Amino acid sequence: MISVSNVTKTMGGVPLYTNACFQIYQGEKIGLVGPNGTGKTTFFRLITGELKPDEGSIIIQNNTRIAYFSQSVDEMSGRTALEEVIAGNEKISILSHKLHQYHTKLEDPSISTDDMNSVLEKMGEDQAEFEALGGYEIETNAQEILTGLGIFPEDHDKPVEYFSGGWKMRIALAKVLILDPDLILMDEPTNYLDMETIIWLEEWLLKFKGAFLLTTHDREFMNRIVKKIIEISNGKVTTFSGDYDFYEREKAILLRNNAAEFSRQQSMLKKEEDFIARFKARASHAAQVQSRVKKIEKIERVELVPEDYEIRIELPEIPRGGNDVISIKDLGKSWTYPDGKVKHVFSGLTAMVERQNKIAVVGVNGAGKSTFLKVISRQTPATEGEVVIGPSISIGYFGQFTLEQLDGDATVLEEVQAKLPQLTDSSVRNLLASFLFRGDEVYKKIKLLSGGEKARLILSYLLSLPHNCLVLDEPTNHLDIKSRVILLDALKRYEGTVILVSHDRYFLKELINRVFEVDHGKINIWEGDYRYYLDNKAERPR
Repeated sequence: MISVSNVTKTMGGVPLYTNACFQIYQGEKIGLVGPNGTGKTTFFRLITGELKPDEGSIIIQNNTRIAYFSQSVDEMSGRTALEEVIAGNEKISILSHKLHQYHTKLEDPSISTDDMNSVLEKMGEDQAEFEALGGYEIETNAQEILTGLGIFPEDHDKPVEYFSGGWKMRIALAKVLILDPDLILMDEPTNYLDMETIIWLEEWLLKFKGAFLLTTHDREFMNRIVKKIIEISNGKVTTFSGDYDFYEREKAILLRNNAAEFSRQQSMLKKEEDFIARFKARASHAAQVQSRVKKIEKIERVELVPEDYEIRIELPEIPRGGNDVISIKDLGKSWTYPDGKVKHVFSGLTAMVERQNKIAVVGVNGAGKSTFLKVISRQTPATEGEVVIGPSISIGYFGQFTLEQLDGDATVLEEVQAKLPQLTDSSVRNLLASFLFRGDEVYKKIKLLSGGEKARLILSYLLSLPHNCLVLDEPTNHLDIKSRVILLDALKRYEGTVILVSHDRYFLKELINRVFEVDHGKINIWEGDYRYYLDNKAERPR
């Protein structure tokens, strides 16, 4: 369907890729990977025609229908959520409007016979096209997609202005899925989605008969749905025929082979150059010297592919604390709104958090996971019951609202220096480097950072403080795969207690040893890891 041939693209004077080549065939499921800033989103914009390559070509087969989901949501207003999704299929919307106009004309008692026949003829043609495009099923399909993405029927007829930015992203995603195109381009579709919605999207894409090219920071999501990886790295584009795990294994082999080939060539070149240097002044060896000079001039040099730095976060020593970290008894929380309405989130929650537990708090969207974390970390008071923090326990809290508490006018370096005044400048810079802030990036103003960069900044100093209990509300949100691996390694080595909410199944499977499920206002405790929870959840009666 799409052929990318020898494409070179430069942005801001910096070459993103040179002579990039790949194909997208009908029905292919492809993941697009690479470090931040390598040009993944730019490739989407090249395929849609929003940008043009500096060199090379992108050939799209005739009549290929392409839909693009990006992180930039267009302005939405004046429609309900359901109407907005249906309007995403412009062709069906136009035909629907025309059919409505035909019906209005036919209801006019003064219409002449000739005009009626003309209207009926046009109406028949448009009705046939409307049916062929699925116009009669589009409302049902739109309802199913919205519900699958977590916007339930009672909210379908609410104005789009009612929804927050994250929920508008879901509506924008629904507008793409409803098109049922030949190719979907998706830039981080799992951002802002909870676990249940991610799983629904996964199933939808597995059944989708068209092709897709997507980026995502969710490793398990990618592993389950893609069969091909296109990597952008160091200005080159490489294709791997397999899922993300296959790509990682193959990439490691390629790097090892490249390093070995580079080393062999450097050894050979040194021998040749040593021979030339030793005998170039001897007339008796002139022919041999000249022959070897020509030989090494013709050799195609092996370029050493730079490997990613092995980054490891240095954790501070933490006080041991007691064995009973947090005691939760008959805990309840309700929110009272300005209009006097009361929302009961949960009640009667009883549990014990013990030293060195690594606990996942799970549950459907709106179950109260974030509220639960705020209550136990004393970010908000309980409505009923009690939370008793154990002796010598120091809690470090990370939540989405902590991103808003950063000083926007401070630089990355200044913010961490203020939080960790005991560290030297070089220690702070080393710390920031381990969280992927290198060179001049430490002087970047916080107000210019992305959500992922802000999350990395907060985690950099949070993990450097001597807390022996960490309460983390979606710390993996907006982090790329590499940043998640770095954080996962740190939390595995962390000797304190961790309680967290995350929608990253790979992350949870690698870290967690207990699961607290918030469900219908109570907590179900699973004394096993996340795999145990997934394997046994369906068997436990409600």
